[in-house]
Amino acid sequence: MLQSFIPQLGMTFFICLFILMMQFIFRYINDLVGKGLGLDVLGELFFYAALSFVPMALPLAILLASLMTFGNLGEHFELTALKSSGISLIRVMMPLIVFVAAIATGAFFFQNNVLPQTQVKMWTLLFSARQKSLSLEITEGAINSQIPGYNVLVKHKDRNTDMLYDMLIYDVSSGANYPRIVSADSGRLSMTQDRQHIVLKLYSGNWYEELNQNGNSFGSEMYRREAYHDKEILIPYDATFTRMDDNTMRSQYVGKNIKQLTHTIDSIQMKVDSVATSIGNEFKAMPVCGVPSVRMVFENNRQHAEPVKPVELKKPVDVDALFQSMSSGEKHTFITFALNSANTAMQDAQFRTFVAADDAMTMRRHQIELQRKFTLSIACLIFFFIGAPLGAIIRKGGLGTPVVISVMLFIIYYIIDNFGYKLARDGHWPVWQGIWLSSVILFPLGVFLTTKAVNDSAVFNADAYRNFLRRILGLHQSRKLQMKEIVINEVSTIEAVEQLKQLKTLCTGFLNSHARRQSYLQYLMYGYNKAELNVLRDQLERVVDYLSNSRDQQVLNKAMDFPIIRHLAFYQLTASPKLGIALAVLFPLGLFLYIIGVRRQSNLKQDIITTVGICDQLIAMC
Repeated sequence: MLQSFIPQLGMTFFICLFILMMQFIFRYINDLVGKGLGLDVLGELFFYAALSFVPMALPLAILLASLMTFGNLGEHFELTALKSSGISLIRVMMPLIVFVAAIATGAFFFQNNVLPQTQVKMWTLLFSARQKSLSLEITEGAINSQIPGYNVLVKHKDRNTDMLYDMLIYDVSSGANYPRIVSADSGRLSMTQDRQHIVLKLYSGNWYEELNQNGNSFGSEMYRREAYHDKEILIPYDATFTRMDDNTMRSQYVGKNIKQLTHTIDSIQMKVDSVATSIGNEFKAMPVCGVPSVRMVFENNRQHAEPVKPVELKKPVDVDALFQSMSSGEKHTFITFALNSANTAMQDAQFRTFVAADDAMTMRRHQIELQRKFTLSIACLIFFFIGAPLGAIIRKGGLGTPVVISVMLFIIYYIIDNFGYKLARDGHWPVWQGIWLSSVILFPLGVFLTTKAVNDSAVFNADAYRNFLRRILGLHQSRKLQMKEIVINEVSTIEAVEQLKQLKTLCTGFLNSHARRQSYLQYLMYGYNKAELNVLRDQLERVVDYLSNSRDQQVLNKAMDFPIIRHLAFYQLTASPKLGIALAVLFPLGLFLYIIGVRRQSNLKQDIITTVGICDQLIAMC
């Protein structure tokens, strides 16, 4: 089992990792292309990115590898041989269960010890690459804006000498209100040795510049024009790659292990609790109607607050009468003061809310990262217990059906995981509920598939679902017989004809006793005799079962034409005539049941007529 599973796992893991790396490159291609980054920097970035994608690629690889492994075993009847030897599916899976459990344990230590360091390196390199300037690549016939503050138009470029011809430079480095326009017959771009400046060497051109008058009153506009034979311009331009400090990313949640995350969460929680306590004390200390609720007392060189005794009123104060007794100016003053106080309190509360919300968001980010340290290991186990029994059930190996099923299951897992993650990140759900949502939903699926595979249940038998749907909708069901490779009980022509005649006699007797359609009262009170129908149905199934051992393909084909007599409640609604009379009294309901029942009885009689015809044909063939 290990020799079959490990190569499949290695192949699928690198395929999944390659697909995720392509997605990473397509996402950040604009930040990497045109920066002149060396192969060593790109290789280091891709290496750390590949390690960062292990938590996503590993569960999908285990799901796909287990599907392919057990699908191949089922397709080549190796699982059937093992089960016939008395080896259960769990015993077959046991080596892989131990192996996947070891992988899950290693994945936990990878998440805790390796992944934080790789993510710090990856994001540091990516942010450093984003800040690097674009490499200089002058395109002829187009406006080039790689140089900050300069737009350069070149009509022709000599690829061999790197000379630029018919140049027009629009310089806005000093501000767009006072631009400089430089034309040149030819020129060349080069870098200084320290790669900190661009040297622009120009030949035979003109220099146009608008001048800032700085308050001079003479003339409405001033400009300067200069014709030159050759001119050299030095432009600041940092073309070097500067790596950011790793400490910046190490302080983020992606760069911490379980111990560091727990410490940060506790620190933020203490801060949030302290701020909440402070706000609560301030609200308690706020004066009510100008009367302070607490006062500061100094005792033993220490300051502490003690509550102020409430003011006792001999009679209630009529606030409205007191307000109406004021003059218009006093009313306006008091209303303005009240509005300003309310706005100030509201702004202060909003500011404190923003600070507390930022702290809560930071704490949730750390809690999410802490929970993710454990979800990878559990996801590996869950996907194995989904893939292995599913492969044993569908019995399809290779990269066809297993890939389709794996991708569908992983997409479902990814959607549920992102849904729970966003709910946890935004604070709508507790963090542990959102992060473990996908595992909680897929775990019952793994238990269900494992149980069905161990019990050899036909979960994906299309005919079973089709027949079930036909039974619900009341449609005809079809039989399916195949010639057996080994026949224990040979079909005797005399016995077959005898059974067919018995079946024909039962069908003819039933048709003669129910030649006419039942009336409204007959149907509701009696209907068709279920015991008689059961005898007919049993005889039909005995005939089909006996003929299924035939070695004649024509007999098998004709036996498949026998209709399936279904167990329908509409053949006989009730065995009690009194209850039938009660249904008949309920005229709208009784009429509705009568219409449906008579239709079902008509279909039954048609099936029995078909059975009689097939019996005659088979008797003639025998």
